[in-house]
Amino acid sequence: MLTLRPAAERGHANHGWLDSNFSFSFADYYDPANMGFRALRVINEDHVAPARGFGKHPHRDMEIFTYVLEGAVKHEDTTGASETLVPGELQHMTAGSGVKHSEMNPSDTESLHLFQIWLMPNELGIQPKYEQKKFRVQEEPNKLHLLASTDARDDSFRIHSDAELLAAKLEPGASVTHQFKLGNGWLQVARGTVTVAGGTLKAGDGLALTGEASVTITSNDGGEFLLFDLA
Repeated sequence: MLTLRPAAERGHANHGWLDSNFSFSFADYYDPANMGFRALRVINEDHVAPARGFGKHPHRDMEIFTYVLEGAVKHEDTTGASETLVPGELQHMTAGSGVKHSEMNPSDTESLHLFQIWLMPNELGIQPKYEQKKFRVQEEPNKLHLLASTDARDDSFRIHSDAELLAAKLEPGASVTHQFKLGNGWLQVARGTVTVAGGTLKAGDGLALTGEASVTITSNDGGEFLLFDLA
């Protein structure tokens, strides 16, 4: 079963320095019909003004990812991590027993555009951890890149969640097929458009795939997307 979550129907909040769209309920946006999908709890698409950002705040018992589309984000946390994340890299933080972090746009002139993603953990109270890594999604198009998994295979991040995260950039006319390992999926379009089962999805659209054995994704204009494999 395929269920579309159109970009235009997401929750929205504009705080001036922060313009956010919420695929699922988050903060002051409450939508009982969209509280998450399987282990996937949050997909926020944020635009952050120059020299602004999120001051230090706490998290616990969540697997958190940042996927930068444009600009850069400066991350600092109580594990001692202090890093700058740019497009092509993925940030992963296991909040575990508790961590505080900040995320700022370090540029005085450029805006920051990113996806913030939360996955529900399958273990509670574990040691917090921060890591980031460059993946070759842009340099190696037309293939699915495994970014995070339950077993750290193919040099992916090991995560404590019943989920795996993949990404791909397609050249015009190209397609990829994924066989679901855990039984369900969520597709989030980051740029351009993609086609699934004869329907076209645009940037910001999400698609829940329930009980599907596989999915084939095509793009006519060079789309980029995230794909979650979920139990």
